[in-house]
Amino acid sequence: MKLHVIVVTITCLLGLAAFATLSGSDFSFELIGATATEKEARPETIISAEQQRARGAYLARAANCVGCHTAQSGRPYAGGRSLSTPFGTFITTNITPDKATGIGDWNEEDFWKAMHEGKSRDGRPLYPAFPYTEYTKVTREDSNAIFSHLQSLAPVAQHNPPNRVNFPYDFQPLLSLWRAVYFKPGIYQPDLSKSDEWNRGAYLVQGLGHCSACHTERNPLASMRSAAGETTLGGGQIMGSNWYAPSLSSSAEAGSADWPVGDIVQLLVTGVSPRATTSGPMAEVVGQSLQHLTKEDAHAMAVYLKSLRETKARSRASAPAPTEEVQNWLRQGARIYKQHCQDCHGASGQGAPGIYPPLAGNRAVTMTPPINVIRSVLNGGYPPVTAGNPHPYGMPPFAQALHDGEVALVLSYIRNAWGNRASLITAAQVDKSREGIH
Repeated sequence: MKLHVIVVTITCLLGLAAFATLSGSDFSFELIGATATEKEARPETIISAEQQRARGAYLARAANCVGCHTAQSGRPYAGGRSLSTPFGTFITTNITPDKATGIGDWNEEDFWKAMHEGKSRDGRPLYPAFPYTEYTKVTREDSNAIFSHLQSLAPVAQHNPPNRVNFPYDFQPLLSLWRAVYFKPGIYQPDLSKSDEWNRGAYLVQGLGHCSACHTERNPLASMRSAAGETTLGGGQIMGSNWYAPSLSSSAEAGSADWPVGDIVQLLVTGVSPRATTSGPMAEVVGQSLQHLTKEDAHAMAVYLKSLRETKARSRASAPAPTEEVQNWLRQGARIYKQHCQDCHGASGQGAPGIYPPLAGNRAVTMTPPINVIRSVLNGGYPPVTAGNPHPYGMPPFAQALHDGEVALVLSYIRNAWGNRASLITAAQVDKSREGIH
């Protein structure tokens, strides 16, 4: 079993945005974080409509807009993707320029209202399944560029089903009350005590990247804000996906404060690095969007992520006491490991450098909750195909080859072998994690 253990190290299921220098384009961008004096000293850069669309195409791709607004095997940007949440099922909208079913009748102001204020063209408040709580930090210039790109697409006439919002969350006054408490529009404000590069990275992570939408725990009312009115990147269950996005600020999960910046950049743009491998939803984000970031933007993001203040990891479930029952459980898991996993991951869980990740000392293996490592065995582990890693090694899914009890046994062994110490996995946890696997 070639277990590519998830280390979901950045964003959200949906990706990041930035500004690029594109092939055949001749334009520059105003760096987020520049002082007013610096801005005044630079002449205005006038770009053509073609350059504006190219800029918007880069931003939309880097933001992975297509990831949400495309159904499986569907037409790009035509919507129809289903997002399951505790509040109901939301169906993503058609954002092609079709006038009847898309946004063909919208203008820049309408699009900006949705991005910045979280309101539809007719003024209705939008549900935060559309992450306007983060998009509000995006500049008007970037919003206009993305809209320009979307309007240049071929129209797709596609009617999508309406959202199926559960009672009482379908009561509009409750949504307005939620917005009054948890949402405040506002463009990203640079921290003048930090470098331009740091501010650029912060803008990408906090704004179009909306990393907190996945990597932050939500309260029972779906807010990501803490009692102090702030959001963190402390890890959380990904809405609409049976995966956990680990903390980006805890060294016990996916924090990168002790990583070289180059390793962070490598993970963002290739999906693999000497310290981690992406899989699951994060692999999709890397493959569809992050690999297309410019070197400057990827480096800026890495600088910002590395600077995040260390936070406490989620509570860890205790490792089992070495009773005879537990030892028997682990011996059974060891036999399954030898049969299915050892050829690739090694007798000592050492893996193969650059090919199969090590399991010994792998923080993703011992993470609480253990849902990602379970999903990796059930789904298989596949890093994304990227320009920097065009032929990634992967592992097959074992959802059919192993029953729930066997998956629980082998993972319990892996989580308590070679110096690893973590809680046992139960068959019930595996069964619950099979949701969404076909």
